[in-house]
Amino acid sequence: MDLQIFSLDGSSAGKISLNEDIWGGEVNLGVLSQAIAMYRTNLRAFTASTKTRGDVSGGGKKPWKQKHTGRARAGSTRSPLWRHGGSTFGPRPRDASYRLPQSIRRLALLESLKGKMRDSELLVVKGLSASEPKTKPFAGLAKALKVDRKSVIVLDESREPLIKSLRNLARFELRQAGNLNALDVLNAHKVILTERAFEQLEQRVQKEHAITK
Repeated sequence: MDLQIFSLDGSSAGKISLNEDIWGGEVNLGVLSQAIAMYRTNLRAFTASTKTRGDVSGGGKKPWKQKHTGRARAGSTRSPLWRHGGSTFGPRPRDASYRLPQSIRRLALLESLKGKMRDSELLVVKGLSASEPKTKPFAGLAKALKVDRKSVIVLDESREPLIKSLRNLARFELRQAGNLNALDVLNAHKVILTERAFEQLEQRVQKEHAITK
C-alpha cells in the first residue's frame, strides 16, 4: 500500500509506503460510532433549566384554611398544579459528559483516517513550511488539492509563522497531530497532513492496533 505525496501546486511529489497491517482491512464502524457519540455528547452544554416550586417566588401563605371551604386543600400558590407554579420533573443543568478509554479513542482515530484514505480524502502535502507569516504562498492550496468544503490541515508542531500563514485560508481549520480526534477527521471534507504529522499520527495509532490485533 502506498500513499501519494503532493506538492503545494497539486503535483505528485513521491509516495509513502504504508504498513498494511495497520492501514489495511475494513473500517470498524462500531468503534467510530462509540467515539463520535461521546464527542458529540461532550459538546452539548446541558444548561436547560426550569424552576421547581422551591425556586419560584411567593407561596408562603396558605391560600385558604384547610377545611369547610368546599374547595380542595391547598398549601401553596406555587404548587405545580397552580398557574405560575413550579415545574415538576423539568430539566435541570447537569453534567452528562463522559470519556471512553484512551485506547478506544485512538482506535477510532485510526478507523476515521482509514476511511478518509479509502475515499482518497487523506492527503500528505510536502512544503507546508514558512519562515515568516505570509498567506500568499498558500493561497492556491484549496484549488490545487480540489478542496471545495471545510477541511482540516494537520501540523506536526505549533510553528507560529506557519500557523499565521494558514489560519486565514477560507476552507481550512488547523489542528495538531498530537490532539487530532476522530470527530475532527469525519467533520472535514479532506484531511491535509505534513509528512511529519502523518508519522506522528501513525505512531499514535500503531500501539492500539497492536493491542486489538
